[in-house]
Amino acid sequence: MMMERRSNSPLPCLDLNNFESAAAERSRYVLTSPRSLESCARLGVRPVQLLIKSLNELIAERRDMPFEAMRVMHESYEKERTKLVQMCREERERIIQEDMRTEDRWPSGHKASVLPHSKLKDPSADKHSTGPVPYADLCSKGKSVSRSTCSVAGKRDSDRSTVCSFSLGDLRQSPATEMQLQRITKDINKEMYVTVPERDRKIAALMLVKHQEEEARLKLCQREEQERQEARRQEEAQQAEAEKKRRKKLRQSMNRWNEELKARRRLRECQEKEKAGLLEQEVMLQEDRWKRLKEEVEAQRREKIEVAQKEAEERKCYQEKLLREKEEVEKRHLEKERQVAEEREEKARRSKVLQEKRERRRLQEENRRELLRHILLKQKVEQQVEEEEAHMKSTLEKKLQHSCQKRAQVVGARLRELQERGAREDEQIQRAQLRAELQNIQQLTHKQILVQLSQRRVERAALKASAQRRSRAQQTQQRNKHKQICHLRLREKLQREEEALRQVRESYVSMKEWKRERLQKQREQIQEEAQRLARASFHMRERVRQQTHKRTFDQMAREAQLTASISRLKL
Repeated sequence: MMMERRSNSPLPCLDLNNFESAAAERSRYVLTSPRSLESCARLGVRPVQLLIKSLNELIAERRDMPFEAMRVMHESYEKERTKLVQMCREERERIIQEDMRTEDRWPSGHKASVLPHSKLKDPSADKHSTGPVPYADLCSKGKSVSRSTCSVAGKRDSDRSTVCSFSLGDLRQSPATEMQLQRITKDINKEMYVTVPERDRKIAALMLVKHQEEEARLKLCQREEQERQEARRQEEAQQAEAEKKRRKKLRQSMNRWNEELKARRRLRECQEKEKAGLLEQEVMLQEDRWKRLKEEVEAQRREKIEVAQKEAEERKCYQEKLLREKEEVEKRHLEKERQVAEEREEKARRSKVLQEKRERRRLQEENRRELLRHILLKQKVEQQVEEEEAHMKSTLEKKLQHSCQKRAQVVGARLRELQERGAREDEQIQRAQLRAELQNIQQLTHKQILVQLSQRRVERAALKASAQRRSRAQQTQQRNKHKQICHLRLREKLQREEEALRQVRESYVSMKEWKRERLQKQREQIQEEAQRLARASFHMRERVRQQTHKRTFDQMAREAQLTASISRLKL
C-alpha cells in the first residue's frame, strides 16, 4: 500500500534519516543512498520492511482475524520496525566510520591527487565537459605527467571517483619501490646496453605501485570482512533472542485477549437474557391493551351499522314517493304532446295536397310553352340551313373561276422568265470564252519572258562560279605552304624541349635514388634502435611481472582502460 502511493518522480536522495519524510512519498523507491542500501543488505533487511504500515492496512490484508488481535500485531510490527530502523542506522554509521578509517590508513605516497579542473579540459574545446584520460593514450605520449582514473573499489559510493595524476617523483617516494626500479633498470642497461626510456620507467613504477596497492587492499578487505561477519553473528544472536521475547509476549497478549473475550461474551449473554424477559412482559401487556381496544371498536362499529340501516330505509321510502309523482307528471305531459302532434299532422296533410295540385298545374303550362318554342326553333333552323347551302354554292363557283385565271397568269409569267434567263446565260458563255482566250495569250508571253531571264542568270552564275573556284584554289595553295613552314618550325622546337625534359628527368631520378638510399640507411638505423628499446622495455616489464607474479602488463593496461571508461561514464 505504501509503495503504491509513491509516484514516478525524479530520483531523490533517500537515506535512513529522511525516507519517512513527506518528500519521500512521491518516490517509487524506499532508499536510494548507497550506504543505506548496503547497511540493509548486511543485516538482511528489505527496505520495504522499514516502511510504516497503518492498522487499516493490516486489517485489509487479514480480514478474518479479530480487531484486538490485529491491534496487538500492529503494535508488535511497529516495535519491530523501529528496532530494524535503529539497527540499520547504526550499521550505516559503522560503514561511514569504516570508510573514514580506510581513508586514514591509505598510504600517503599512494594517494591520488585530484587534478585542477582547468587541467582536465581540452585546450581546443573549453566548453566541453571534462573526462578521464585513457591509460593507453597516456602511454603513447611522452609527457612528464601521466593521468589515470582512480575509482573507489568495493563498497564506497560510486560518486567518489576522481581523475588522479601520478608523477614519477610521487611513485619514487616509497624507498622499496625506488630501489627495486633502479635495480631492474641497471640490470637491463647491462644486458641490453640501452638506456630505458622515461615512459617505460613510469609504467614499471606504476605496475609495482599497483601491485602493492592491490595487496594492501586485499588484506584490508579480508580484515573488514572478518569484522563484518563477527558483527553479523552477534546481531543475528541478538535478533533471535529478541524474536523469542517478542513471540513470548505475543502469546501472553493473545491469551489475555482470549480470556477478556470470553468474559465479554458471558456478560453479553446475561444482558441478552434480561432483555428477553423484559420484552416478553411488554408483549403481554400490549396484547391486553389490543384486546380491550378491539372490543370497543367492535361495539362502535355495530352502532354505526344500525344507524346507517335506519337512514337507508327512510331514504328508500322518500325516493319511491318521488318516483311515483314523477311518473304521473310524465304521463300528463306525454298526453298533451300526442294531441299536439295529431293536430300538426292533419295540417301538414292538407297543405301537402294543395301543393301537389298547384305543382301539376304549373308543369302542364310549362310543357305547352316548351312545345311551342321547339316548333318555332325547328322552322327557323331549317330556313337558315337552306340559305347557307345556297351561299356556299355561289362562293365556290366564284373561287373556281378566280383560281383558273390566276393559274393562267402564273404559267405565262414563268415562260417569259425562262426565256429571258436562257438569253442571259448565252451572253455569259460567250464572254467567258473571250476572257479565257485572252488569259492564254498573256500566260504564253509571260512564260517566254521568264525563260529568257533565267537563261541570262544561269550564264552569269556560271561565270561567277568559275572565277571563285580559281581564287579559292590560289588561296588554299598559299595556306598550305604557310602551314608546312609552321609545322617544321614547331617540330624542331618540340624536339629541343623533349631533349631538355629528358635531361632534367634523368637528373631527378639520380637525385631520388640518392635520397632513397640515404632514407633506407636512416630507417634501418631507427628500426635497430627501436628494436633495442622495445626489447629493453619488454625485459623490464617481464622483470616486473616476474616479481609481482600477479598480472601482466597487458592485463594492467586493459584494467586501466576499463577503469577510465567506467569513471568517464560515471562522470
